[in-house]
Amino acid sequence: MSVLEQKKQVVSDIAAKLRDSKATVVVDYRGLNVAEVTELRKQLREAGVEFKVYKNTLARRATAEVELTELDEQLVGPTAIAFGADDAIAPAKVLNNFSKEHDALEIKAGVLEGRVVSVDEVKALAELPSREGLLSMLANVLQAPVRNFALATKAVAEQKEEQGA
Repeated sequence: MSVLEQKKQVVSDIAAKLRDSKATVVVDYRGLNVAEVTELRKQLREAGVEFKVYKNTLARRATAEVELTELDEQLVGPTAIAFGADDAIAPAKVLNNFSKEHDALEIKAGVLEGRVVSVDEVKALAELPSREGLLSMLANVLQAPVRNFALATKAVAEQKEEQGA
């Protein structure tokens, strides 16, 4: 396979990942040492996030292919891209937490469901609870009326018992 064919394949791979992922985060990893990058990759892998470093020119061609050219201005310098195929919150959460501990990691931008989002929006997304946390909150909200009804019924029964005694 020629070099040109390989580059075309990489561009189509990036474009497919941008299209298919629920959330994508672009970061500058300049200043991280090998051990820190390894730890970051491990955390991302455990969260089900794919983390790759691509040549900026190839990434720009892929953004043009999927009509996300607003991302091009962030594709300068050492850039890595995290793709969250299953969970929209996972890439933002892991990278945001890691950047709090390691100042060298800088979040540049993100793509959420096909639109480019700012650093602030990526950080806001990272602060959301996980899917399990949201489901737990929903379950508590749904249980509250039933629980309150049961407590009220019990209180009425106790009150009647006291009046009858």
